[in-house]
Amino acid sequence: MTRTKMQLAATVIGAVFLLVGIAGFVPGITTDYDTMEFAGHHSEAMLLGIFQVSILHNIVHLLFGVAGLAAARAWPAARGYLIGGGAVYGVLWLYGLFVNKEHQANFVPLNSADDWLHFGLAVLMIGLGLLLGREHASAGGRAR
Repeated sequence: MTRTKMQLAATVIGAVFLLVGIAGFVPGITTDYDTMEFAGHHSEAMLLGIFQVSILHNIVHLLFGVAGLAAARAWPAARGYLIGGGAVYGVLWLYGLFVNKEHQANFVPLNSADDWLHFGLAVLMIGLGLLLGREHASAGGRAR
């Protein structure tokens, strides 16, 4: 059972990542499903018709989801997941801004929609980790 808001946030974000990872493998939810590649920028599969995905991209979402659910078991792990995961998405956002979308270096299929989603995830996850951390500190470090 989730005991703190930090753990609840990690649970919710982890569950959303799991759902997104699963949805990436569902034809119809993912358009041009038959063009999906394992990795690389040549995949034309689009989750919800917007976000470019590949098999590797979907697997990463699934793993990120499992990590969030596992981290939600303890307050420090949940905070680490949110802040650390947010930092990873911040790096992915910068990577997406600077990598040539048609270059081999674009090993995880990214488009502009992915880039800005990664930015939003970075802000959300880091923000939750920091803001909910203040609540914990004001409670004297006790789980609430």
